[in-house]
Amino acid sequence: MDETPFTQTPPPPPLTPPPVITPPAPKRCRSVGWMITAIILALLLGLAGLVIIGQFATHSLNFNRGFKSASAREVGPKLEECILEDNDSQNKIAVITVDGIISGHQYDGSGNNLVDVVKAQLDRAADDKHVKAVLLKMDSPGGEVLASDEIYNAVRAFQEDEADDHGKPGRKGKPVICSMGSLAASGGYYISCGSRWIVANELTITGSIGVIMHGYNYRGLMDKVGVSPMTYKSGKFKDMLSGERATNEIPPEEAAMVQGLINETYEKFKDVVADGRSAAHELNKKAGKTLVENWEDYADGRVVSGTQALNLGLVDELGNFDTAVDRAMDIAKIKTANLVEYRERYDLSNFLSLFGQSEKSHDIKLDLGMESPKLRAGLMYFLYQP
Repeated sequence: MDETPFTQTPPPPPLTPPPVITPPAPKRCRSVGWMITAIILALLLGLAGLVIIGQFATHSLNFNRGFKSASAREVGPKLEECILEDNDSQNKIAVITVDGIISGHQYDGSGNNLVDVVKAQLDRAADDKHVKAVLLKMDSPGGEVLASDEIYNAVRAFQEDEADDHGKPGRKGKPVICSMGSLAASGGYYISCGSRWIVANELTITGSIGVIMHGYNYRGLMDKVGVSPMTYKSGKFKDMLSGERATNEIPPEEAAMVQGLINETYEKFKDVVADGRSAAHELNKKAGKTLVENWEDYADGRVVSGTQALNLGLVDELGNFDTAVDRAMDIAKIKTANLVEYRERYDLSNFLSLFGQSEKSHDIKLDLGMESPKLRAGLMYFLYQP
């Protein structure tokens, strides 16, 4: 019997374990916000460095020139001189602009009001020996009584050449020539009266010599909506000019007192016109104009044209800005001059101050194509309000 040899079946190959899938390592995301913040901080630091270097250089130049007394203010408007017209002359005529509502409360982006800026510009012109005259560029309907009076007094004082304690001539005594634009009414004319010479265009609207105090009585509206005021006062007139009272609750003496305040301020306005124009006429002699005898008949709040103002003696000459420049050189006895103006200079401190402004500065404004004057309650105004 044949024996068949036994063949052993080889074992199956071992199973290969499945590959281990390793998840990819997460990519490190760079924060774009941090990069932008770092760039902004670097720029601010660079800007601060430039400001510090510039201030250091300025102080170094002033130190090298020696110490001198000046009216420049450490706080207040920071001004830099800009050339409006270069006539290759050492003489200068400083142009100071009064534009818009005259106010001591409305501030610009640097925290300075119009009165501060004008006074600082006059001080700068007084300190510069090359400035021979100031050209007051007026285009304003007027404004607050006190602000107008402060600028008027500053203009008058600028032209007075007072000696110091040692008898040396003062740094002032330079003439101010006013150039009226399209509108120089009420407080605008009040300030203009402080000038040595007034030039108006024949189409200029000026005059409006008078005082106004404005308010609303809204008691009738309150009664309609069912709102009743509750007022506790220490005196009979403590709530003067309040719009919450019914008209029959207003004492007749109150109207007389308010009108008395208006009349007193109005007389002050007329005195300023008479004194200013008289002082200018004494200096200008026959070259200028003097007030006509019945000029007060036209000081009833009405506006007049430049031509009418010339006939009344309210201005000295008809012309434009160039006419005023020629007159300034004539009065200052110079043949040529560069026209300069002083503009506010903004630095890093002004930028940082934006972060500390109140919420009022960030209010949303609706532009209706016109801007009405922001009159403050209880204040009197030299204002032409058509």
